[in-house]
Amino acid sequence: MNDHVYKIIEIVGTSTKSSDDAIQQAITKSGKTLRNLDWFEVIDTRGHIVDAKIAHFQVKIKIGFRLD
Repeated sequence: MNDHVYKIIEIVGTSTKSSDDAIQQAITKSGKTLRNLDWFEVIDTRGHIVDAKIAHFQVKIKIGFRLD
Protein backbone atom coordinates (compact mmCIF):
# COMPACT_ATOMS: atom_id res chain seq x y z
CA MET A 1 0.00 0.00 0.00
CA ASN A 2 1.32 3.44 -0.91
CA ASP A 3 1.47 6.30 1.56
CA HIS A 4 -0.84 9.17 0.67
CA VAL A 5 -1.24 12.79 1.70
CA TYR A 6 -4.72 14.30 1.63
CA LYS A 7 -6.13 17.81 1.50
CA ILE A 8 -9.54 18.51 3.02
CA ILE A 9 -11.90 21.25 1.85
CA GLU A 10 -15.34 22.30 3.11
CA ILE A 11 -18.06 23.20 0.64
CA VAL A 12 -21.85 23.67 0.66
CA GLY A 13 -24.04 21.94 -1.89
CA THR A 14 -27.64 23.01 -2.51
CA SER A 15 -30.67 21.43 -4.12
CA THR A 16 -34.40 21.97 -4.37
CA LYS A 17 -34.91 18.16 -4.46
CA SER A 18 -33.23 16.63 -1.40
CA SER A 19 -30.24 16.67 0.91
CA ASP A 20 -28.84 13.65 -0.96
CA ASP A 21 -29.06 15.59 -4.21
CA ALA A 22 -27.30 18.55 -2.56
CA ILE A 23 -24.41 16.23 -1.64
CA GLN A 24 -24.27 14.86 -5.18
CA GLN A 25 -24.29 18.38 -6.66
CA ALA A 26 -21.37 19.40 -4.43
CA ILE A 27 -19.30 16.33 -5.30
CA THR A 28 -20.06 16.51 -9.03
CA LYS A 29 -19.09 20.20 -9.19
CA SER A 30 -15.90 19.59 -7.16
CA GLY A 31 -14.93 16.74 -9.46
CA LYS A 32 -14.81 19.14 -12.41
CA THR A 33 -11.85 21.06 -10.94
CA LEU A 34 -10.28 18.68 -8.41
CA ARG A 35 -8.57 15.33 -8.98
CA ASN A 36 -8.29 12.24 -6.80
CA LEU A 37 -11.48 12.75 -4.78
CA ASP A 38 -11.57 9.92 -2.24
CA TRP A 39 -14.16 10.58 0.46
CA PHE A 40 -16.70 12.98 1.93
CA GLU A 41 -18.19 13.66 5.35
CA VAL A 42 -21.48 15.47 5.99
CA ILE A 43 -20.86 18.22 8.56
CA ASP A 44 -24.15 20.12 8.63
CA THR A 45 -27.59 19.97 7.05
CA ARG A 46 -29.90 22.94 6.86
CA GLY A 47 -32.43 24.49 4.51
CA HIS A 48 -34.49 27.43 3.41
CA ILE A 49 -38.22 27.56 4.11
CA VAL A 50 -40.78 29.47 2.01
CA ASP A 51 -44.50 29.44 2.84
CA ALA A 52 -44.00 26.64 5.39
CA LYS A 53 -42.37 24.37 2.74
CA ILE A 54 -38.77 23.42 2.09
CA ALA A 55 -37.47 25.56 -0.76
CA HIS A 56 -33.80 24.51 -0.71
CA PHE A 57 -31.66 21.94 1.04
CA GLN A 58 -28.14 23.00 2.03
CA VAL A 59 -25.49 20.47 3.04
CA LYS A 60 -22.01 21.37 4.26
CA ILE A 61 -19.52 18.61 3.51
CA LYS A 62 -15.82 17.97 3.85
CA ILE A 63 -14.20 16.42 0.79
CA GLY A 64 -10.85 14.66 1.02
CA PHE A 65 -8.62 14.27 -2.02
CA ARG A 66 -5.15 12.82 -2.51
CA LEU A 67 -2.33 15.18 -3.41
CA ASP A 68 -0.12 14.16 -6.34
